[in-house]
Amino acid sequence: MNPSETFIRAAFEAGCTRDQVENMARIGCIMQPRQLQASAAARKADTLSGPVEIGYGGARGGGKSHWLIGQLADDCLRYPGLKCLLLRKVGKSVKEAFADLLPKVMGGIQGEYEYIPSRSVLEFKNGSQIIIGHFQTEKQIDAYLGLEYDVIGVEEATTLTFSKYRSIRTCCRTSKEGWRPRTYSTTNPGNIGHAWYKERFITSKSRRRAFIHATVDDNAFVNPEYKQDLDELTGWQLRAWRFGDWDIAAGQYFTNFRRELHVVKPFDIRHMKVWGALDYGFHHYTMAYLLAEDGDGTIYHVAEHGERGWLIPDHAAGINAMLQRHGVTMGQLTTFVAGTDVFAKKDEGLTIADKYKAHGIDLKPANTDRINGAAEYLARLGNPDLLHEDGTLRRPPRMFFFNTCQRLITCIPSLQTDPNRPEDVLKVDIDDDGNGGDDPYDASRYGIMAASALRLMWGFG
Repeated sequence: MNPSETFIRAAFEAGCTRDQVENMARIGCIMQPRQLQASAAARKADTLSGPVEIGYGGARGGGKSHWLIGQLADDCLRYPGLKCLLLRKVGKSVKEAFADLLPKVMGGIQGEYEYIPSRSVLEFKNGSQIIIGHFQTEKQIDAYLGLEYDVIGVEEATTLTFSKYRSIRTCCRTSKEGWRPRTYSTTNPGNIGHAWYKERFITSKSRRRAFIHATVDDNAFVNPEYKQDLDELTGWQLRAWRFGDWDIAAGQYFTNFRRELHVVKPFDIRHMKVWGALDYGFHHYTMAYLLAEDGDGTIYHVAEHGERGWLIPDHAAGINAMLQRHGVTMGQLTTFVAGTDVFAKKDEGLTIADKYKAHGIDLKPANTDRINGAAEYLARLGNPDLLHEDGTLRRPPRMFFFNTCQRLITCIPSLQTDPNRPEDVLKVDIDDDGNGGDDPYDASRYGIMAASALRLMWGFG
């Protein structure tokens, strides 16, 4: 089977339409199986039930830029007069990459388009165009807001905060009959937008969005030395850049967290020592956890309560319901710790703790030492990369999370190292939509730091 026949067969197997395959073949844009899956998803955007946001990438070397330019070209050539925006943070590199890739992506139709570097635009004979937009700071993105684009392609999408990504998507609209606006994005794990991109494209499920995962193994055209370079990486870089692992990110504090190791299915904890921990918020989330410890000193995060904008009576009812689901009463808790802010006197003379006590929850001051708390957290997660010769862990975890504690499980791998205090976790607030933030970690940390005092109380030493 010759290369063109292999491409055509792979394209149809990926779900590409006949005219799409013919278009790619005509322009000389020969895509690989993973890229073809992403292009098939892009064509499904033509239908009302199809996705309007298509993401592609994961690891490095998966052919992200080639796919994005090729897909934009496919759209431009099949629909006259399209106005497309290709956006990336670093302007010079995207312009150079754009110019370098054009002959490779569209070498078969060089007479049907013109690239004008001085205007940063690629113009097609049918009136369609790709505008290369760039920004050094997020403020510069505002220059594109208010304009109308039929298609928006965002390279390295995790270099954006969610608020800016959402803002630029408001420009993805059209008055063209028969055209459905869509946004394409490519990226790797890491950077400032890691948490929101993971939640939007990887974790949550929506027919409005599609993500196609690709690694260097999916790119037959990359030089073998590059793959060898990736294979020689270690730690978070190996997992993120080589394999596209979204549980690992550049700057991640808890690099020893592994979902497949630390997250477990719920089991009966009524024979174990139990206690609670709370981090209070109103505009932020109030997070509360039920924790348990077995006879070997291993701690389990059993259950989670997390809401914002609720009043204390509602939180108290939610926390009691959380305990009841696991057969635990408030009286069985050895302690229930909370951050020091709940013990500060308010104008009316009552503290937040006083108000919780009125609803049957007797809170005690937590140990809020951030540095020692982070160190204890790291130690309890163990070292999944340190093995004995027989393959068993030399430092196994002493802390686990029931898979029902979803906010905490999502929070931990997104936490970053504080650049001004490398031994501490960077403090992060939720955004305007209530996404992100470190409130689950703070409540969990209070609970973990309470364990040492509780062990003395229980006579464990």
